[in-house]
Amino acid sequence: KRASLGLIWAVALPLLQGAVMAFVFSRVSPAATGDAFALYVISGTVAWAYFTATINTAATSIVDGSGLADKVWFPRIVLAVVPSAANAIGLVVSVLTLVVAVPFLDGELAPRLLLLVPACALLVSFTTSLSLVLSALHVFFRDTKFLVQAALLVWIWMTPIVYRRSAFEGLSRWLDLNPMTGVVSLFHRAVAPDADPWGRAVLVSIGVTAVLAIAGLAAQRHNDRCFVDRL
Repeated sequence: KRASLGLIWAVALPLLQGAVMAFVFSRVSPAATGDAFALYVISGTVAWAYFTATINTAATSIVDGSGLADKVWFPRIVLAVVPSAANAIGLVVSVLTLVVAVPFLDGELAPRLLLLVPACALLVSFTTSLSLVLSALHVFFRDTKFLVQAALLVWIWMTPIVYRRSAFEGLSRWLDLNPMTGVVSLFHRAVAPDADPWGRAVLVSIGVTAVLAIAGLAAQRHNDRCFVDRL
């Protein structure tokens, strides 16, 4: 709000972060190999930027919205969903910018770019589902905010954004258990022809998303009336 460049910040920051990470890791990491490595890293960074920006806001959304929630009745689940929907605009613009940049970063405009559609859908679904769970937990346990911040610091390195799973053969199956691995792998497959296999990781992401969605909806539904008393 009132930022001179508006939506440009939502696009420029993840693209800049991805470009810097691609430049640095392509020179210092033995795992930075393959065609279109810059596209590989930037596509993963775009997904991660949306995820972290949304989770950091959504996890505390019900408590932060207490000024409104305790005065007017409405389903508090709306507060947890709003960050996902609002940041989705920046995600769409970032993805479109990524597609435009493909020919300039040693990539090719191929039909596999259509995978960006289900990739974005899975990313938004997983992020929203996790937001429902965390926002409900934060009402009862205020330490949730700090646990999320700490988890994200570790989580990014457990997600193959700046490296390939094939470079860590012994850990590959464990990395697949990370729900963000499947999400990021779809982004990678869309832009990089030599991306790692993604089938198992995507199935894990879909399964975890479904479980979180059920748990989150149940938590929001059963606790909606008592949220105000806890604020």
